[in-house]
Amino acid sequence: MTLHHTALGSTGSRVVFLHGLFGQGKNWTGIAKQLADRHRVLLVDLPQHGRSPWTERFDFAEVAADVVATLPDEEPVALVGHSLGGKVAMMLALLHPERVERLVVADISPVAYAASREFPGYIAAMRAIDLSRVERRSDADRMLEPAVPDDTVRSFLMQNLRRDAAAASGWSWQVNLDVLDRDLPVISDWPAEQLAGVTPYDGPVLWLAGSRSNYVRPEYEAAMDRWFPRNRRVTIKDAGHWLHSERPEIFLQVLQRFLGD
Repeated sequence: MTLHHTALGSTGSRVVFLHGLFGQGKNWTGIAKQLADRHRVLLVDLPQHGRSPWTERFDFAEVAADVVATLPDEEPVALVGHSLGGKVAMMLALLHPERVERLVVADISPVAYAASREFPGYIAAMRAIDLSRVERRSDADRMLEPAVPDDTVRSFLMQNLRRDAAAASGWSWQVNLDVLDRDLPVISDWPAEQLAGVTPYDGPVLWLAGSRSNYVRPEYEAAMDRWFPRNRRVTIKDAGHWLHSERPEIFLQVLQRFLGD
């Protein structure tokens, strides 16, 4: 299945960006524009997100295969993934190593995480909005605010609301809330059973972590080294989980060095 994507740049090596849960490819636009003079950049919407198709379930191996099907040619790419997109990127590198020249993993580890309370809460809050009462985006934002008081998080979630002439209310959510809600345990997990017999990825790996995040921890380093032995870890100070949007200049500098700019 081919996924919706946006291309920037016309020369240089190819760099592919994968977003996190509730995100979309355009979240990477600012950083991508800074790379587009020296690279051919692809911003991908993962299934259930953005303008990509909805499917009946979330499966890491299937999503990795969808990303491979979206690549325009056989040239190995530099693959950059954040959070959920980082897990997809890791799976792609392990299952299709010939397609990945180098890998960047942003604030996620190849481990199973305890079920998060915040993500089901976000989904419940988005579902609870009566879209028939929404005349303008500010109405939906106001309805979402009691459940999601953090302005940054709420703004991030609101990017998924779009006008939809085919919907009775005139609005719809771009994300497949039903599938993401049901399959959150899968998304939080690390699909080790799909990697039985798979050898570690032997390409260079850059691991970026936010100093104020707990998604990359010392106790996860064994798993990181197990699957990605050639990894180099960098912690970005004063950054949380959304390190690429919180500290974009530092993120870009480290990324450019890794890409060889």
